[in-house]
Amino acid sequence: MKRSSKTDELAPATISEADGVRYLHLGTPWVQGAMRIAKPQAIELEYVQRMMVWMLLRPEAEVTRGHAVQLGLGAATITRFCHSVLRMRATAVELNPTVITACRLWFRLPDDSARLKVLEQDAGQFVADPAHVESAQVLCVDLYDHDAASPVLDSEAFYRDCWRTLADGGVMTVNLFGRDASFERSAQRIAAAFGEAQLWALRPTREGNTIVVAAKGVTLPERATLAARAENIETRFGLPARKWLRMFRPISPTIALTPPSSTLAVASTNP
Repeated sequence: MKRSSKTDELAPATISEADGVRYLHLGTPWVQGAMRIAKPQAIELEYVQRMMVWMLLRPEAEVTRGHAVQLGLGAATITRFCHSVLRMRATAVELNPTVITACRLWFRLPDDSARLKVLEQDAGQFVADPAHVESAQVLCVDLYDHDAASPVLDSEAFYRDCWRTLADGGVMTVNLFGRDASFERSAQRIAAAFGEAQLWALRPTREGNTIVVAAKGVTLPERATLAARAENIETRFGLPARKWLRMFRPISPTIALTPPSSTLAVASTNP
């Protein structure tokens, strides 16, 4: 997250619970993340599960290797999964200190260690830092403020910095959602940074989240190889990768990605 354009103050993290699930908010009904209390390592929200689609583009022998970076901590779900389940080196970048505190207290985010770093920093500054060039194999981008209207970082320059942050063969996933966001415009900016041939997407969720996948120098394997990877991901990690594969498709930035107008944000009201 970054500072809202309307104010220099960051909205405080707030918590709600319903039916065994704990939700993170930023002082509004919009859900910023969730964790099933009895299964803290599982990924509760469907769109966050789909953010892990990068696993399909990594060879089986490498899927748990390397450095995973999450821009926008949310409820720390992706960082927690990469660190504790995949056993990868993980870094999370979050500007709002109350979100970091909430994740430590209420969402089972481990303390920093040799394999885990949580940075209170602007995500744009992180990827623009020359020290981070080619430092990540995985980059998960989910940057929304308390209004959840559109990504707070969505420029071509930002996506070019994301491309530079990835090592060769690296993969980025981006959550695109928002009442005011233009999915087509965002796709064009990502394509300008990564190249159209390195751009894919999943179909929108019921709530209207579209996960865009952008890779750096990746050759898409044959369908049989992808199917074997999906089976491996489901068997080892319990994620619905075969479902992802059925909805995985190349996209052109000239194709509008906007979900049907009747859809709303993830949990648009308090649970």
